[in-house]
Amino acid sequence: MTIPIPLPPGPHARLRIIGAASALGTPLPGTAAGPEALRATPFLQRLAEAGIAAEWVETLKPRLVPPPSAAMAERLAANGEFMVRLADRIAALEPDTFPLIIGGDHAIAVGTWRGIARRQGHAPGLVWVDAHLDSHTETSTHSGNIHGMPLAALIGEGPPALVDVPGPLLDPARICIIGARDWESEEYERLTRLGVRIFDMADVRRRGFGTLFAEALRIARGKPGEEGGFGVSIDLDALDPLAVPAVTCPTADGIAPQALADALLTLRSCGDFVGLEIVEYSPQLDTDGSSARWTAEFAAAALGPATYWLRAKERNFSARNYAPLPVVFHRGEGVWLWDVEGRRYLDMMSAYSAVSFGHAHPRLLRALTDQAQRLSLTSRAYSNDRLPLLLERLCVLFGYERALPMNTGAEAVETAIKVARKWAYRIKGVPDDMAEIIACDNNFHGRSTTIVGLSSEPQYRDGFGPFPPGLKRVPYGDADALERAITPHTAAFLVEPIQGEGGIVLPPPGYLARCAELCRRHDVLLIADEVQTGLGRSGRLLACDHDGVRPDGIILGKALGGGLLPVSAFLADERVMQVLNPGDHGSTFGGNPLGAAVALAVLDLLEEENLIAHAAQLGNRWLDSLRRLRSPLVKEIRGRGLFIGIELADHAPPALTAAELLLARGVLTKDTHHRVLRFAPPLVVQQAELDWTTEVLKEVLELEAPALATN
Repeated sequence: MTIPIPLPPGPHARLRIIGAASALGTPLPGTAAGPEALRATPFLQRLAEAGIAAEWVETLKPRLVPPPSAAMAERLAANGEFMVRLADRIAALEPDTFPLIIGGDHAIAVGTWRGIARRQGHAPGLVWVDAHLDSHTETSTHSGNIHGMPLAALIGEGPPALVDVPGPLLDPARICIIGARDWESEEYERLTRLGVRIFDMADVRRRGFGTLFAEALRIARGKPGEEGGFGVSIDLDALDPLAVPAVTCPTADGIAPQALADALLTLRSCGDFVGLEIVEYSPQLDTDGSSARWTAEFAAAALGPATYWLRAKERNFSARNYAPLPVVFHRGEGVWLWDVEGRRYLDMMSAYSAVSFGHAHPRLLRALTDQAQRLSLTSRAYSNDRLPLLLERLCVLFGYERALPMNTGAEAVETAIKVARKWAYRIKGVPDDMAEIIACDNNFHGRSTTIVGLSSEPQYRDGFGPFPPGLKRVPYGDADALERAITPHTAAFLVEPIQGEGGIVLPPPGYLARCAELCRRHDVLLIADEVQTGLGRSGRLLACDHDGVRPDGIILGKALGGGLLPVSAFLADERVMQVLNPGDHGSTFGGNPLGAAVALAVLDLLEEENLIAHAAQLGNRWLDSLRRLRSPLVKEIRGRGLFIGIELADHAPPALTAAELLLARGVLTKDTHHRVLRFAPPLVVQQAELDWTTEVLKEVLELEAPALATN
């Protein structure tokens, strides 16, 4: 037996935190309490949840605290003494650990970066995220506050008490400030004269924070071969004070905290990242805890494990039943996903239609959190106040008399098969244990033992038998074959109106209508698996609607849970559902109030945002656009609504190769059956995003065609 061996820690997993509880640089004492206040929050817990093994080493406090009215020389001396102690403590940290310094006011930066420079043996480059330039000297300061002096001192200008803290001076050419919006002319003149690069908020608005952060990293890393690595210093007053209010010197119109968190993700894969500092947290102003949460988010974003480490963990400890594409996601919003290094991707898969309403839809999140705070689960041993509303809504919307809630789509399919068999015995009169279920070749109804017994895919069946009797298959799209397969023992015909996993395969026009007529004639239940295609995916409420068919039962799932929870249901009329009695079938979580609340919000969104018509209009337009590509590597493009498959020609490489090339360019899709790329974006996708996908696909098909054709 092979036992997985734990990997060594990630690059920043052995984190050492030092608090610098000083407000010596400012007349406002609030930031002195910041480090210990953060330590009392779930700060360390949030880091642990991100895979970071953090130890809070200690919180240093000043030995001398002069009154605000003290002379400048006295206050500088107290600051200088504290900076020396802080630098000494940082320099003494174990060499295989990573320092995170939590302030305190920004004057502590002198001790932070001198100490890090000493432990590195070279001065690091520095990305300084701040609303202010903090580059006064004792002769140029307007306020007299020492927290306005640290950056000048770090590059060798200012009072000796700060400049002479032991350690190498920083190189101005490797310092970049981002987010500045409040400074005096003396500071700006000093920094530009010395060669420090400054990106103010006008630059941020014009070029985007992520772009500027990447450029700042290039500056801080220096020229090839330069030593010392680089660090990042974050003053929380750089941020929008409406989102992060707990700062000493709030300044309007700051950086969006999510933009900073996304940019900090890029640090995870930087082997030359040598230190992080976060300062100016004032706990008395953090009335709702949001500033503390963001502070923890910034640290976790910057210091969490990178793609290679997380994927290695997954390979080492996971059963090998998946081979995911080489990306690890961290966050989603709308139609976009961000990986753990901060790269953004357009989601053209939407988790196989489960995220049909986009990632983190505010309406669905509100329904989830509101209900979670009230009641999440009781089991079906009792009633809850959400499920009855969902059951009624489903029956009215889809036109059936009964609904049976479950969790996953596979569970709903199993439920439909069980109900169909019992209906055959109790109502149709099929002899016991003789009921037959007919499905189609190339189907995908789930992964349970019964369901894979209906599969025509050898891998899905291999090693999982014996399968239950009474399972039959016919060619998809061939109604005559269905008629030949029906016997007096046939209970149900289970069919996907569009085969998704099978390659986005559409049946011939009129196929479902003919199947419905055959089933009625032979007293066989027509059950439509709409787990992927339901709720607007094909440009109709149900994909069956394209053929004007009302099945005897429908199976819903995926999108019904809004991408937040597994929620599914089997719907049929009383003539079918009458066979069930209490105890015949159930699920502890099926019909839970949390899932029901989300599903109700899903159905509201579907109607209020007119997403079915949106999917139909954009899908038709996009399908036409894709077909105009006319690439020799493409055999066929097919689909309905926002459910589209591109089948590659036999001489083209596997679809997996194309999916990886699209991934490298920021578009997420997935192959199926080796030859087909499938596209099923969230229904909230916009035309511009589809157009961009077309351009990226065109680049892959045309510019990469020679390489693809020879692979």
